[in-house]
This record gives sequence, C-alpha cells and structure tokens, in this order.
Amino acid sequence: MGALDAVAGRVAGGATVTFRPSGSSMVPLIRSRQQVVVAPVDPAKLEAGDIVLARVAGTVYLHLVSSMDPARKRVQISNNRGRVNGWTSHDRVFGICVAVDGTSRSGAEGKTLVADANDSP
Repeated sequence: MGALDAVAGRVAGGATVTFRPSGSSMVPLIRSRQQVVVAPVDPAKLEAGDIVLARVAGTVYLHLVSSMDPARKRVQISNNRGRVNGWTSHDRVFGICVAVDGTSRSGAEGKTLVADANDSP
C-alpha cells in the first residue's frame, strides 16, 4: 500500500487531509513536495480541470479530471502531461484538491462534502 492509499482512506472516511505528494506528472499545477489540501468531494459536481484523488485500475492518483460521463457516473483521470490514466467510477473518487501551498484552487469551492477538521498525515 502506497502513501496515497493511506491518504485516500482518510479522505474516504470524511477527513480533509494536508500532505506533500511527490512526482512531476502534475507540474506546473503541483510541483513535487508542495503542500496540498484534499477534501472529500461530491463526484457529481466535478468538472474537467479539477484535481482529484482517485483510484484508477488499482492505483491512487492525485490527477486531473479530463472528461466526465455523468450518465455512467464516471470520470476520466489524466496527468498534466497528456497521459490518460483511465476511467473510474464516482465511488473511486475520494477527494478534490482545494489548495496548493496555501493558495485555494479555483473551481473547488462548492464541490466538497462536509468534512472534519484538517488532518495531517
């Protein structure tokens, strides 16, 4: 189980989690080790361009929603470099990134579910 699996479990349980993911697939939106805040999300409110914490084909990613299929209740997840991870169902979308290094992410407002106090890993 990877670090993002543990974060996904806490977010799925209703916690808003602050952590520092590593990797370069989301540059320049998120750089490696920048602090992010992820809150539980209502997947039905997602739009292309939202950054979400989701499980695709067994792997948890903090990546972009690149397309939506509301009729089938699923979203397509991609990184910020053009790689499509795949489609995943709404029940595998755990949270939305609401802030990066203390700066609120535009478009995340109104998409979160009621969450508990901020929780750090």
